Amino acid sequence: MIGTMDTRPRRLGLAEAGDDRLDRTVPVEAPVAIEYNGLGYAVMMATPENLEDYARGFTLSEGLVASVTEIEAIDPHELPGGWILRIALPHQSMERVIARARTRVSESSCGLCGMDNIAEVLRPLPPVSAQLTVTRDAIAAALDGLSAHQPMGRETGAMHAAAFCASDGSILAAAEDVGRHNALDKLIGAMARQGLHAGEGFMLLSARCSFELVEKTVRAGCPLLVTISAPTSLAVERAAQSGLALVALARRDSALIFGDPHGILALEGDA
Repeated sequence: MIGTMDTRPRRLGLAEAGDDRLDRTVPVEAPVAIEYNGLGYAVMMATPENLEDYARGFTLSEGLVASVTEIEAIDPHELPGGWILRIALPHQSMERVIARARTRVSESSCGLCGMDNIAEVLRPLPPVSAQLTVTRDAIAAALDGLSAHQPMGRETGAMHAAAFCASDGSILAAAEDVGRHNALDKLIGAMARQGLHAGEGFMLLSARCSFELVEKTVRAGCPLLVTISAPTSLAVERAAQSGLALVALARRDSALIFGDPHGILALEGDA
């Protein structure tokens, strides 16, 4: 599997004795250079698996195209020390690419690299318009089903996962990466390839909820984001501004609702 690597670390006994050699699989993290029509745009640290889905999702999340159909070609190519993703866009899209071109290396698709203008970082998001009804049982079902879609996570213990779930909690698509932002981009790209509409379900992420994940979810047109870890203050604020329902610290026994402006969550017994 291209996304993992086998190693032979030595166990260091601390509370327990034993310093044997162990077989351990670790996730691959490599620089992935992204070019649009030959113009260098960014270098991301990512797991080099499902790179074509990553190219689709990253391009959509960056707002460089309005539809995946605008992407004319994707050519992932391995280089010494990393990978390059050559993406072909129509000429009219390049003005947006040039306006947002980045020059510094970013970690795990942080979404901030090279943006010197704070107003650009906090540019307005499109309002969420999709309507959906999701029950607490659906969220619980999605949480229960997530591990089945994390083969590299089970193997390494060091991968993030992103899943798109139907309103009943069944998982329709999933992606993994060493970076949580990359995993969501790969998921968005896979959904575009499969013809899945983000407005007809919700996103589930095995990660801390940063504002970039909120923004990617909103731009995809999804009305509900559920994360297993906690949100940041800016994530909560940006979700509220765009009308995104946000559920975080989701565990099998409970979760916290940080916002549900459109009443997406159907909570029986509540007033």
